[in-house]
Amino acid sequence: MTEVPSSSPEQPWPVRVVSQKIGAWIARLGWVWVDGQVAQLTRRPGTSTVFLTLRDPSADLSLTVTTNRDVLDLGAPQLSEGARVVVHAKPEFYPGRGTLSLRADEIRQVGLGELLARLERLKKLLAAEGLFDPARKRRLPFLPGRIGLITGRASAAERDVLSNARRRWPAVEFRIVNVAVQGSGAVPQIIDALALLDADATIDVIIVARGGGSVEDLLPFSDEALIRAVHRARTPVVSAIGHEPDQPLLDLVADVRASTPTDAAKIVVPDVVEEARAVTHARDRIRAAVAGRVAREQAGLDALRSRPVLADPRSLVDARTDEVTLLRDRARRTLRHHLDRADDDLGHQRARARALSPLATLRRGYAVLQDADGHVIDSVAGVATGAAVAVRVADGRIHATTTGVDEDPVTLEETDA
Repeated sequence: MTEVPSSSPEQPWPVRVVSQKIGAWIARLGWVWVDGQVAQLTRRPGTSTVFLTLRDPSADLSLTVTTNRDVLDLGAPQLSEGARVVVHAKPEFYPGRGTLSLRADEIRQVGLGELLARLERLKKLLAAEGLFDPARKRRLPFLPGRIGLITGRASAAERDVLSNARRRWPAVEFRIVNVAVQGSGAVPQIIDALALLDADATIDVIIVARGGGSVEDLLPFSDEALIRAVHRARTPVVSAIGHEPDQPLLDLVADVRASTPTDAAKIVVPDVVEEARAVTHARDRIRAAVAGRVAREQAGLDALRSRPVLADPRSLVDARTDEVTLLRDRARRTLRHHLDRADDDLGHQRARARALSPLATLRRGYAVLQDADGHVIDSVAGVATGAAVAVRVADGRIHATTTGVDEDPVTLEETDA
């Protein structure tokens, strides 16, 4: 191909040049293996060419695939719309129509065993990333104000969820988003519905419901894009897919797994009859507990009131008054006894003091003779005639002058002898 200079407003490229360049760039991709779901299969009579529309199961994207009838009959003779296939193809750009398609030289239909093996590998990968960790699962609200429901239009699953939920709690509110629950468009629609309900602040919990079906029918609920979308959701998600034996990967990533759509309604919405019965039972227990507590307290009060001190509060004071009176009388008697003994002792001491006092001797007629200096004269020696003396008697002193001194021949020693 001749090299064409860069385009400019003065020298623009013709359409054929642009088409050629696009075709050249696309051809550089070469042969590739492509996994997808057959959305449309067209066999034109009289021609050997077969046209397929291959859709991505997780996104609203599709490519046209052309192949030879012999290639299709050899690799997937029973191929039908909705089947999963792996094709070996090369992208081609058709300049005449300006379209892109894949030209396949080998087509393999993915069997059930291969699908299950892929799901098992995907399950291990997501589990290793922590998407199924029980610690990240959130508790459902006791009574959701509004419930988001993702299900098929006019499906049995929708009827089961609505009828059972409203039977249990008639005032429950739903926001329903109907989507395709199988086929090539199911995954993108479910992801969009999940994002819509998750962004609604009035939605407290989201239920994804579908009835039973084959493994191929339930494949959208094991899609990796959907599993990651549920993991990112901020609103708790309940998975109610199929019947009890069915377990798509959505059951593992959801916050709560319900075995059936009917079970989902029972899990999300409380039974008003059972709750009323529980409230009545709790109220009766509370009343019994309060009545028992009041009865015990009343018995305690009655016991306290029956005590003598509370029946007649003055009895305690009267008893203490009698004790105080007795103690006061005892104290008076004891004090009087001590005073009497002290008075007797004082009289004895006074009598002894009086008996030993010189005044007592003087009162018996004796006198004490003192010289002018106040010294007691106990001998005639040293007393001159005419000396001034003082005579001490019981009631005073007598001043006198000696007229003479006579010695007594009888001395004290002789008397004692």
